[in-house]
Amino acid sequence: MKGRINTLCLIMVCLAVIAGATATYMYLYSKDATMDMADHTDHAGHGQEKKKKILYWRAPMDPTYISDKPGKSPMGMDLIPVYEGEEEEAGIVRIDPRVVQNIGVRTQKVKKMPLKKNIRTVGRVDYDEKKLYHIHTKIEGWIEKLYVDYTGQLVKKDEILLEIYSPQLVAAQEEYLLAKKYSREVKLEGIRGLDLLELSRRRLELWDVPPHQIEELDRTGTIMRTLHIHSPVKGIVVEKPVREGMFVKPGTKLYTIADLSTIWVYVDIYEYELPWIKTGDVAELTLTSQPGKTYRGRVSFIYPFMDPKTRTNKVRLEFPNPGFELKPDMYADVTIKASIKKESIVVPKEAVIRSGERNIVILSLGEGRFMAREITLGVEGGEWYEVKEGLKEGDTVVVSAQFLIDSESRLKEAIGKMSGMHHH
Repeated sequence: MKGRINTLCLIMVCLAVIAGATATYMYLYSKDATMDMADHTDHAGHGQEKKKKILYWRAPMDPTYISDKPGKSPMGMDLIPVYEGEEEEAGIVRIDPRVVQNIGVRTQKVKKMPLKKNIRTVGRVDYDEKKLYHIHTKIEGWIEKLYVDYTGQLVKKDEILLEIYSPQLVAAQEEYLLAKKYSREVKLEGIRGLDLLELSRRRLELWDVPPHQIEELDRTGTIMRTLHIHSPVKGIVVEKPVREGMFVKPGTKLYTIADLSTIWVYVDIYEYELPWIKTGDVAELTLTSQPGKTYRGRVSFIYPFMDPKTRTNKVRLEFPNPGFELKPDMYADVTIKASIKKESIVVPKEAVIRSGERNIVILSLGEGRFMAREITLGVEGGEWYEVKEGLKEGDTVVVSAQFLIDSESRLKEAIGKMSGMHHH
């Protein structure tokens, strides 16, 4: 009995030793494996961290909201990781392509094309100075009769304006009739007789005696008491300072008649618009009193000086006016279609951010990358600006939502400083 108990105890001790050894082995094995896995994981993580280290996390719609760990933005959106190296490109802003689409960023290619411009301004209608006629007499006398007796009256070409009684004219007619009688009495038409008749006729013509009166004098031999003054042109009587019975002499103004078949329009052009204009450019004119009707004319003269008060340059336009619908002192809307074209690098006006000191465009570099670029502008043509420096043909510029991108660009430096605090 005692032997059986001893045997059982020995078996129990052996099993305990075996169990302890197994437990120790399993413990050591599992510890080594855990250490190996941890070491492997640490090396892999360390390599990945070196490859792409996260600097901080930021909200996709608010670049000022940053965090040192992933999570949600105040708007409930997943934070976006910002990796080391992404901020190394100077001046480049990165925006998630989904955000770019959501804020409505539109882009357009920079191109080279002829630049032209329509200049809109206000014009004042005036007389054509070359078609203003001042009527005078070359003899002295008394006005016997006025046929045209008020201003604003429309007269036809060669229409009789008035009659003047002049003793000088009567004496000149008598000389002419005597010279004619003398030339007939000469049997052989001597040269002296012909010279005298020709000189007498010439005197009447130099006094502006109309041809029909000279012919009537020559045909009837009757001396005319008065001289007819005729209108040299069809037009409007602008001035009429004379009255019936007045005594007039050479130099006295009888009438001023304006031929309104063409009129002048004066416009004021700003200094920056002057490079676009040259004589001969087409101009269009519209009146508020005649909606829908357009008159076409041309630039006839560019004045060689500027108005010191308004800092504008006066330009004269010329328009045909056969129906006399354009009246002096009217105001009209004018568009000058500049013919000067410049083959230039151009950008849409909406792409330019003008701060007063600088002109900025936002370049799109693709894949959500943007860069602010300062440019030098030239002339403005319609919906385009000429670019003298800063861009080349084929560049892509942002034409909408530039201020959102520009704001992010300005925050870039501040965010970079803030991000340094998360990795101490």
